[in-house]
Amino acid sequence: MYAVSRPNLVLIGLPGAGKTTIGRAAARALNWPFIDFDTEIEHRAHASVAEIFARHGEDQFRRFEHSLTAELAGCSGMVMSAGGGWVVNDESVALLRSTSRIIYLRVAPSTVIVRLGLAKSRRPLLDVADPLAAVTEMLARRAPRYETADLIVDTEVVERKEVIEQVRQYALSLE
Repeated sequence: MYAVSRPNLVLIGLPGAGKTTIGRAAARALNWPFIDFDTEIEHRAHASVAEIFARHGEDQFRRFEHSLTAELAGCSGMVMSAGGGWVVNDESVALLRSTSRIIYLRVAPSTVIVRLGLAKSRRPLLDVADPLAAVTEMLARRAPRYETADLIVDTEVVERKEVIEQVRQYALSLE
């Protein structure tokens, strides 16, 4: 009998949904490795996400994201915080779909604006005159893909500790 590899958990959702915070805490609770796509890309590019967007554009950032995804496709038992727009690249999603379970952390656009506060300026797609309109439009485009997740957790009505516990319990149920 062959051992089945533990699936990865890939957290998706809008900026400010809690992907990094929840992912890091859930990984710690599970004693699994954690990777934040944006942080890893910044490390490799020696530039912030905002600088990458400014110098090279969103398309180049998405290529970095896809390349990282391809590297991670062979991993198992990791918690991954994908960038908010990662889900729009069908090829990237397909690379992880067979070895991972995707968890959508759902949040309303108005909550994103409150949670990010002044940090909106570090988010290139939200550093605009009307960030609420931008995030609302972003959600409209991405929601059909977010909704295909294996698990959806509404972070609006569930306390952070409960979200972490739901993610942890879900991971344990897969073993």
